Amino acid sequence: MQSHPYPQPLDVLREVFGYQAFRPGQDAVIAQLVSGHDVLAIMPTGGGKSLCYQIPALVRPGLAIVVSPLIALIKDQVDALRANGVAAAGLHSGLARDELLEVYSQLWRGDLKLLYVAPERILLPDFLARLQDIPLALIAIDEAHCISQWGHDFRPEYAELGRLKQLFPQVPIAALTATADDATRLDILNRLGLHEPLVHLASFDRPNIRYTLVEKFKPSEQLLHYVQKQAGQCGIVYCTSRKRTEEVADILKVRNYRAACYHAGLPADERARVQDAFIRDDLDIVVATVAFGMGIDKPNVRFVVHYDIPKNIESYYQETGRAGRDGLPAEALLLFDPADIERVRGLLEKNENAEQRQVEIFKLNLMSAFAEAQTCRRQVLLNYFGEYHAEPCGNCDICLDPPKTYDGTEDAQKALSCVYRVGQRYGMGHVIEILRGAQSQRIRELGHDKLSTYGIGKEQSHEYWVSVLRQLIHKGLLVQNITRHLVLQLTEAARPILRGEQALELAVPRTELLSAKKLRRRELELAQGEDAALFRELRKLRKQLAEEEGIPPYVVFNDATLLELAQFRPTTESEMLTINGVGYRKLERFGEVFLECIREHAEL
Repeated sequence: MQSHPYPQPLDVLREVFGYQAFRPGQDAVIAQLVSGHDVLAIMPTGGGKSLCYQIPALVRPGLAIVVSPLIALIKDQVDALRANGVAAAGLHSGLARDELLEVYSQLWRGDLKLLYVAPERILLPDFLARLQDIPLALIAIDEAHCISQWGHDFRPEYAELGRLKQLFPQVPIAALTATADDATRLDILNRLGLHEPLVHLASFDRPNIRYTLVEKFKPSEQLLHYVQKQAGQCGIVYCTSRKRTEEVADILKVRNYRAACYHAGLPADERARVQDAFIRDDLDIVVATVAFGMGIDKPNVRFVVHYDIPKNIESYYQETGRAGRDGLPAEALLLFDPADIERVRGLLEKNENAEQRQVEIFKLNLMSAFAEAQTCRRQVLLNYFGEYHAEPCGNCDICLDPPKTYDGTEDAQKALSCVYRVGQRYGMGHVIEILRGAQSQRIRELGHDKLSTYGIGKEQSHEYWVSVLRQLIHKGLLVQNITRHLVLQLTEAARPILRGEQALELAVPRTELLSAKKLRRRELELAQGEDAALFRELRKLRKQLAEEEGIPPYVVFNDATLLELAQFRPTTESEMLTINGVGYRKLERFGEVFLECIREHAEL
């Protein structure tokens, strides 16, 4: 197996990938893998997960195997690695026979450093037998939440991946995902059999994304109004049905937008055409089902619209996370109709696996609670993943157009006390029935009509208490335990409220449908003045080079790199190497033409 000239991770980061410093947490994960130990890394979309295994793969001797669920993801990663001069390949069903044989030939010759494979392929007996004879640097399992029954995207083909640790006990394994709650994390660790792993939980916060929800009333008109304000930026519109993706794409095309639909029912060649056109900036908008997007590392997606509500918060987080992967300003718009919740619930009820059905419906309920929340949307999202933020974000529709608030200390004490009085063993509906003094047989049989909290909230409606309890969950004072039939449990943060040591402000509960909110927009101009003119020229040059090379434009340089080039205007190769995203290989391939463009612009 070939050796690599860069013995230190920081050298690889700078000289191969062109970045000057690690993001928070990357260095710890990389050090763990380089030293031969297992890792579970939960890092948000756009948070730099790939580098966490790619760099150790180049530092450690041997071949790195990367298990990845989608052909699109594999192709994208391999293209980007090859552009940086790394010997990488993918094994998947999209390869022609001669391409497949060439990859196998490279593998047996020891010419590869990273090999991407689908989960079902790596477990083929013949393939596993051949791997036994190859020195392995590490095994990385991407989208690791797919292995968990508690995850939002459980995949049966992932279930057997626990065998890898048994077959290769000395090879470090990295499990990586963007989204995993507590139950999912524990399940990943157990199913993969990781040995004393480092569990790295990065911040889920994507402060560059603005989260906005508006009531869905005339969705096609709302979408057209919104897209018009995007002024030609790249975006994705998610719909829950194939038919709707086609209808919405047609609406956009009639208005002369460069748009197309994408769903699993289209022929493979049409899906590939749409995906490639989007990646190459020949399309501005893709209207898609959730079949589109996983692993599409297109950094300059500036907006994501959910035309329909997603099935769970993990999906919403992952899909909105496809906007602004370059760290520049981006927007996530959700069109919400409460009736959509019941429609999706009806679909989920058809799942014959009772345990999986319960998990899916619970997660849908939490997505509904997010949509109906009157507290900072970012706080709700982060709280879901166990990351509590005391301060509102200032960059969501709730923060920018806040609902009315009141001193909710007394309501909170009533609700929290009721949860405590029932032994933290019952769900939201039962707690609300006690608060409202319901006369049900079950309450009498349990003796809950004798509790001190029985009927203390009877002057308020059921919907009122749903809102209060959801806010207490969003604020981290209560949790719903998914592994114990959704019972409400108090957190430590509830103590000072119950004791009257701390006041609590709540949003005035909404008992009617969300009122339509005016669409608000932050300017997404990435550069201004002279910088903007040069930025446009650099984008044209990037598109031209990408077409000549047959690669996506962002594989040349992403928008963040072009923005730095426009702002700092390097004139020498050494100056250009200080720009994030410019490594030695890309400097060699593209440096001179970009420097020439910058010089010509300076002369105008």
